[in-house]
Amino acid sequence: MDIISSLAIISFAALIHASFQLSVSVLTLISGHALGSQKSHRRLVALTASFVFGAVLMSLLLLSTIALVANQFTDGSIGNYLWIAACSLLIGVGFAVMFLYYRNEDGTGLWIPESFADYLMRRTKATKSTTETFALGQTSVISEILFISAPLLVSALTLVQLPAGWQLIGIAVYAVISALPLILIWILVNSGHRLSAIQKWRESNKHFIQLASGSGLIILAVFVYTWMVLSSGVNLS
Repeated sequence: MDIISSLAIISFAALIHASFQLSVSVLTLISGHALGSQKSHRRLVALTASFVFGAVLMSLLLLSTIALVANQFTDGSIGNYLWIAACSLLIGVGFAVMFLYYRNEDGTGLWIPESFADYLMRRTKATKSTTETFALGQTSVISEILFISAPLLVSALTLVQLPAGWQLIGIAVYAVISALPLILIWILVNSGHRLSAIQKWRESNKHFIQLASGSGLIILAVFVYTWMVLSSGVNLS
């Protein structure tokens, strides 16, 4: 596969990752709590920036780790059986997102168990330092591993086949694109936009985001299968 096509796959996978909403939900909670407790603007900027940095770093670590493991076990040559497994995971997760990602209720309640949602709420309200928000950023990414595992795996398998220099570029591209919603909300909140308007937009568009995320995973699976498996023959080597 050529470099442009590889980066296109990584970018599309990162865009799907960006559409998942747990990290966004936690960031809005942190912002709302900081504004409600009348923290200074400088403090708000620091807390939210630390959260975004934690989320970005965890995405980098997860992608790098999966790519490293894949490279160790395949020596940089990805067999068709791995691509078929990755495509199957994409399709399975895609349907799960379309039918299970949001709770069937008003608001933007997600799939996570209520006990864990309550825990995140408590930790968010108790957060007072940038270290805690940094850890929350990392936790929010890990908590969505059931859904982000599919785009991460496909991106990692694609990265393994790139030259070393382009691998670093691919990792950076994935990290930046997957964090775009967090970066955008960070900019909006810290530039004085009302949090209620952001939350209202999320509620109004949650079903579109859900459908786009799920169908995006399935489209990515079809593209990867066509490009990686069919174009190279169907032998499972």
